[in-house]
Amino acid sequence: MASTLMNPRLGALHPYPFEKLRQLLAQAGTPPPQLPPINLSIGEPKHATPAVVTQAMQNAMGGLSIYPPTRGDAPLRNAVADWIARRYGIARPDPETQVLPALGSREALFAFAQTVVDPRAGSLVVCPNPFYQIYEGAALLAGAQPWFINARADLNFGYDWAAVPADVWRKTSLVFVCSPGNPAGNVMTLDEWKTLFSLADKHDFIIAADECYSEIYFNEQDKPLGAMQAAALLGRSDYSKLMCFSSLSKRSNVPGMRSGFVAGDAALIKQFLLYRTYHGSAISPVVSQASIAAWDDEAHVQENRRMYREKFDAVVPLLSAKLKVQRPEAGFYLWLETPGPDTDFTRELYAKTAVTVLPGSFLARTAHGVNPGANRVRIALVAPKEQCVEAAHRIAHFLS
Repeated sequence: MASTLMNPRLGALHPYPFEKLRQLLAQAGTPPPQLPPINLSIGEPKHATPAVVTQAMQNAMGGLSIYPPTRGDAPLRNAVADWIARRYGIARPDPETQVLPALGSREALFAFAQTVVDPRAGSLVVCPNPFYQIYEGAALLAGAQPWFINARADLNFGYDWAAVPADVWRKTSLVFVCSPGNPAGNVMTLDEWKTLFSLADKHDFIIAADECYSEIYFNEQDKPLGAMQAAALLGRSDYSKLMCFSSLSKRSNVPGMRSGFVAGDAALIKQFLLYRTYHGSAISPVVSQASIAAWDDEAHVQENRRMYREKFDAVVPLLSAKLKVQRPEAGFYLWLETPGPDTDFTRELYAKTAVTVLPGSFLARTAHGVNPGANRVRIALVAPKEQCVEAAHRIAHFLS
């Protein structure tokens, strides 16, 4: 009886990839007991939280006695605006109207879809495929249907936006993009942004740009292009129809702090703030002060990138001897093609080596006759370097 009172849209949600992985590994049996398990399936940063952040949080404990403002503390909005201007070399966005702190990018991505999708309109939400499952869940619970655009290996795992049918665009209210991408680490080019902005203007949809991996890259002189940066370069300095989502989780190794921001179109920010006033999402003054310290400091971020760079430098040669390995442009994932079905590879790898990776098909949906994640696995190089290297040796031996 109680189930009839639940939101029926909940029934449309798919199991999360890690629940499917748990069920898959349950079929594998027990790995060799002499091999310590190494989990490279989850993109959870394992590097130490920088002292500048923890110290700022300790100093701010007095903020626990204060209700946090929904729009965020003014000093935090200013710190984010300053960081955006420094990072992307663009005019400083208005911290009063174009920046809004959020409880990490995940919460904001989900909530934003609830703000902009009209469930009565038969709306579509275009999602990359493979994708972060929040995009799909946000669309379904907002009353829209996801429409998947498949990543193509021949386009550096990018998308042929021009191939999306016009009748799909006419029904589209929101497009999710992720650059640098999850799982392939590809970065959208200025030409790709130009195409997508043109389509947004023509068909009147909104772009939600997920940039949570923007600060994990390998060449300090070649930073990934950002969505707001692309908009500014293309003369869209008002960021019309664009909302960007970023987070400190990967950048500063604070996934448990739940701190990020949205920035972009002031009209969209205004409506999103209205939604969030009722939604109850506000950053604690304690987290706010720690976030300011993180956004103001780049030294720990450079050190973070150095550690990831060392891991890729060590792991890629070991795996390249057995598999075709394409080093990503950014992010901390390897997106590897497997010699057979990705689920078989994952299950047998775990059974024989105690190394856990994530089947690519679990990150995607079958769309337009193909699952673009099939026969691939995602490997997250988040563990300490020694564990990543040991895992690479085990994978290479397994393939032998």
